[in-house]
Formats: sequence, C-alpha cells, structure tokens
Amino acid sequence: MLPGERALAPDLARGLMLLFIVLSNTAFHLTAARHGASGWQPVDGGWADHAVQFAMITVLDLRIYPLFAFLFGYGMMQLFLRQTAAGTSERQAVRLLRRRSLCLVVIGLLHATLLMAGDIVGFYGIISLALGWLFLRRGDRALKWWIWIATAQFVLLAAEPVVSAALSGDLGTMGDAGAEPGAEAYAAGEGNWLAAAGTRFTSGLFVTFAAAPLSLVGGAYVIFLLGFWAARKRVLEEPGRYLPLLRGTAVIGIAVGWLGALPAALAHVGAISVPDDAQSEGGVLTLLRDATGNAAGLGYVAAVALFVHWWTGRAGRRRGAGATTDDAPNTTITTVTASTTNTANTANTANTAITAIAAVGKRSLSCYLAQSLIFAPVLAAWGLGLGEHLTSATMALFAVGVWLLTVAAAYAMERAGRRGPVEVALRRVMYRN
Repeated sequence: MLPGERALAPDLARGLMLLFIVLSNTAFHLTAARHGASGWQPVDGGWADHAVQFAMITVLDLRIYPLFAFLFGYGMMQLFLRQTAAGTSERQAVRLLRRRSLCLVVIGLLHATLLMAGDIVGFYGIISLALGWLFLRRGDRALKWWIWIATAQFVLLAAEPVVSAALSGDLGTMGDAGAEPGAEAYAAGEGNWLAAAGTRFTSGLFVTFAAAPLSLVGGAYVIFLLGFWAARKRVLEEPGRYLPLLRGTAVIGIAVGWLGALPAALAHVGAISVPDDAQSEGGVLTLLRDATGNAAGLGYVAAVALFVHWWTGRAGRRRGAGATTDDAPNTTITTVTASTTNTANTANTANTAITAIAAVGKRSLSCYLAQSLIFAPVLAAWGLGLGEHLTSATMALFAVGVWLLTVAAAYAMERAGRRGPVEVALRRVMYRN
C-alpha cells in the first residue's frame, strides 16, 4: 500500500456496517406488530417474517454495535497517528479528537431527539472522550495490559448474574417478561411528533449519559481498545501481514457470536420451549446473546479484511495476466480476449460495487443520518405511518432499499470528488476553518 493511500478495508467495513445497522433498526418501526417476551423483535408474521427475525437475532442484533465500536476506535487512532506524523504534538492531537467527540455528542442528541432515539453517535462520543484522554498516548505495553483487564472485567460482570441465578436455582425465572417492550422507547408508534420527540430525547439522554458510562464500568470499552491496537499495527491497511490472526478471528468470532445468539433465536421462533423470563431483555438467553456479540463484531471485521486481501491480490493477478498476454502471438491474444470478456465485465461490475460501498464508508456519518432522515418520516406514526403496514420481511426489503439509495448517493459524490456534508461540517468545527 502506497504512503498516503486510503485503505479499502475500513471503508468497506463501514459501508457494510451501515447496511447491518439499517436492518437492525427496522424492528421498532413495526408499530402494529406484536412483541413477545424478548420485547424487541416481533413474534407475528408468516414463515418469511420468522426467517428474517431468526436471522436478525442470530447475525445482527447487538452484533453490529461492536463492529461499529471497533471501527470507531480504529478511526480515532488513525486520526491521532496522522496528526502526530504531520508534526502535531500528542497533546494537541488529543485536544483535536476531544473537540470531535464533543461534536459527536451534540450530533447524537440532535439525531435522537429529531429522528431516531437509538442513536449511537452520542454514545460513542462520550466513550471516545474518556478513552481518548486515557489511552491514545499510552504505549503498546500499557494498551495490551488494559485490553486484558477490560476483557476480564467484561467477562466477569457479564457472567456474574447468570452464575448467581444458576447457583440459586433461579436461572429459568431470571429476567422480566412483563416489562415494557424496548421498542417503546423509540416512540415510533406515537402519532404526535412533539410527544414522540420528548420520548426520543429522554431515551437519547439515557443512552448517551447513562448507558455509555455504564459500558465503561462494565468493560465493554475493550472493543475500542482493540481498535486502537489494530490501528497502531495497521491490521486493516496491511492484512497480508496478519492472515493467521484474521482467519482465526473470523472463524472463531463469527462462530461464537452466532452460536451465542442461536438459543435466543430458536426460542423466539418457537423451535425450543423456554420460560418467557429467560427470553426477556434481562433473561439468560438475552445475556448470552449480548455477551457473545463482541466476538461476532470482531469476526465481521476480520472477514472483511480477508476479503479485501483476497480481492486486491486477485486484481493484481489479473493485471499480471494481462501484461503477459501482450507478449503472446496475436492469435493467442484474440483467443484470450474472447474468452475473458465476460470475466472482465464481471470484475468491472464487482469493482464498481466495492467502490460504491467503500464510498458509503468514507461518508459513514452522513449516510447514517440520511438513513434516519428517510426512515423516520416515512415509517413513524407521526409521519406517513408506513411501518404500521409492513412486516419483518417487507421492512427488511425497505431497509435494503434505503441503504442502496445511500450507496448510489455516496458513489455519485465519490465520482464528483466530494466529501459527505456532515463530514465537511465536522471537519470545519474540528479544525476551526
């Protein structure tokens, strides 16, 4: 990779992440759906809806936030290293990132209040304030120690309630199946925009100023620190140097993440019978699903890095093969050209698709907010109210369509050489120019 060249893997991962996020955010817009003990995914619908619900719980729910967190930490450290390499002092670079974090908190609260209560930008803004101050300037040795400390903290605190309930014989009754469904905090079913905005503002305050600090106490910040470490080692810029690590992380991480969510998914669709409390948001199945989410998020990042390594190597081999055929006799060139036309066209199409998805990743904040700008007014009861008439399967199709719109817009900006509008505004505030 040439100096100054932008790495494909982080941008491609962010672009795919936004597809996963928009899919994950579909459930609470299904305002007419009946929610079960889990309080999140609906339990009604046909076989296609149940298939979507099963896939969401297994593959996406609380598996994408860790992916976001890792990439967020990776990007923070990248920016810090670029600033210090350009001659900025470490103290000034941390101050610059602090200003960025404060901007993200403001953006997140506005986003939550105006459009989508489940905003995560403000959440990560708070976490990045603390972690940037505490860890950006620490050495590799200290960073590794804190990664192990945070991992132990996370595992012990996640396991403690389950172990306590198991020892007391209350594992099946752990949780609260009678609690208000979590989707209610998003107020998508509220017909009055002002009332819905009040609920969203309250939810946004909780997520930003309560859930974020609690995640620091609970050790969930380990995923950010892993992003810091990986950025220092340039894992996503130079995946070829870390193939064993990436392969192991992809296989083990995805397997642990999916297997950890499988009991909750099976219970949700009625394939296994468990007490309602066990399926609730505080139940053992949900805790198991959440605790294994970090593994899945890391596995997804590693899988994208491996794909990029394979894809760039394949592109290099194609270029090498083309150079070889130039020296061959004319008859051979004609034969090779005729036989490889379809392959070349397919490769060009794939290149365009990858470039377009990576363009979304370069403008991830703009595209993330644009998704809500489409979703909320069209689906919420205070807007057009389309969410009342959709099911899990049709809502997923709608979500993919919204993501494709952002892909098309980002690709158009990429071809025009333009940054995302929110990224431009954020840079102006950060650099005060």
